[in-house]
Order: sequence, then C-alpha cells, then structure tokens
Amino acid sequence: MKAVKGKVAFITGGASGIGLGIARVFVNAGIKTVIADLRQDHLDSAMNYFTTNRQQDCVHPIQLDVTDRDAMLKAADETESVFGKVHILVNNAGVGVTGPISKATYADWDFGLGVNLGGVVNGIQTFLPRIRTHGEGGHIINTSSLSALVVMPAHMAIYVASKAAVIALSESLSTELPNENIGVTVLCPGPIKSKIHELAQNRPEQFRKDSGFLEAERQLGQREVSAMWMEPEQVGEMVLDAVLNDKLYIITHGEWREAAIARFDALVAAMPEKVNPDLIATLRPKQE
Repeated sequence: MKAVKGKVAFITGGASGIGLGIARVFVNAGIKTVIADLRQDHLDSAMNYFTTNRQQDCVHPIQLDVTDRDAMLKAADETESVFGKVHILVNNAGVGVTGPISKATYADWDFGLGVNLGGVVNGIQTFLPRIRTHGEGGHIINTSSLSALVVMPAHMAIYVASKAAVIALSESLSTELPNENIGVTVLCPGPIKSKIHELAQNRPEQFRKDSGFLEAERQLGQREVSAMWMEPEQVGEMVLDAVLNDKLYIITHGEWREAAIARFDALVAAMPEKVNPDLIATLRPKQE
C-alpha cells in the first residue's frame, strides 16, 4: 500500500502496549483506526489520550475477546458501520502464557493457543473475505514474537508454540495474497514497553478454572518494565513502514541474532545432502 491516508485499520489488543503504539502512528498517518481490546480500562485510557490530542474522531473503541468468533463478526460489522471498508488488519492481541510445563493444564494450552493463534485465525477468517470483496487492496499484520525464532526454555513452551505458528501462517499467506494486492507482515517483537505482564487480569474465567499457571502469572505481574525496552511507538513506525513498503518480516531487536543463526544452522545441518530433484513434483496435485 503506497498510500494509507483515509484508509481504515482494525487493531486487536489495540488499547495498550504495541497495539496502542501502532494505533497512535496510524492515526498520525491519517488512518481511521478501530482499537479492539479485552479490557475496558485500557480502552478508556487510550481514548482519553486520543481525545486529549483531538483525534477522537479518527478512533473508535470496541471491547472484544478475540477468542469469541461471534463477537469478532459483530466488531467487523461495527467497524464498517462507523468507518467503512477495512483495509488494514492488525492481529496483535496476545497473552504471555508462561509457567512450569509440568503444571500446564488444558486450560493453559487453550488460553495461550486460543488468543495467540486462534485470535489471529479469527481475525483473518472475519476480515480477509471483506478485504477481498471490496477489491481496494489491503494489508494484514500478525504479531508473533522474536522468541519464536530461537530456542526458549520449557516454561515458555505454550507461548512460543503459538507464536511460531503465527510466523508459518503469515509466510504461507504471503505466497498468495500479494497476488490480490493484499500485503502480509509478521511482527516479531523483542522486549517492548507494554502491559503483557498483566496476564492474570487478562485471563477470562473459562480459562482460569484448573489452570496450573496462576502462581506463575501472579509473579509475572510483579515484573517491572525496563527503561531499556523499546517504546511501542517505535514498533508502530516499523509497522507503518512495512505496510508502505510491503515487508514480510519485522524483527525489532538484534540481540538474539546469534541465537537465531545457531538454530537455523543446526536445522540446515540436520538436512541430508543427498536429494532427489523429482521428489517434490510428486507432491503436486495432478493437472486435469
């Protein structure tokens, strides 16, 4: 997308942290923006910011649980009613589900995968057909994590499993959607000043019963945000640049570069060097 002024964006997890940083940058660029978020207090705080800056007419808040498909559909309808056709979808809502893997329960897996991966799927299933229908082109940004590119400790297994899936999903979409003038970007952030540590306040009741991670989440809630972490608006600028210049990958930090190289070197080294060049052709469907 070479021009974004006057376009419409829908951002999940848009009322704090990375999502709000993206929203601020988008609004400054002239994009009419819907911020969808689970927490009403975050929505109220975000709208207070935009109102103070006299930008409230360019922003519309919607309370949304991204695991609720019916609610996602209603949010899409409301967005079109308020601003018109959606051009930019930012599947950003995420939860930092971590805890001793020996204590993980189905509730923890369902919560982590349901938000971090399922929320992306629900956004794509809801908005992509609408973007295709209006035919004006668009862009989809999916938030993964830099942690999905390196080997992480076991207490992050659920989190990195969901985020690694988002990378693979985005890469696959990028092989087809650009042919329809729809760009795809996967955002892999490192440490950003956000409220992802407030996980205990973001776990819906249906995912709380029988969880084995509640104590780990209580401890996570005490973590302090470091002054060294990146500002959300910096990430927002990277996202806008990716939309304008059709970039598939955004990786915010280089500190894990060597760890990523080591992982991918090990993967390549594990591949046999003896190959049959005709093998891949056997996997393609026969032409009628």
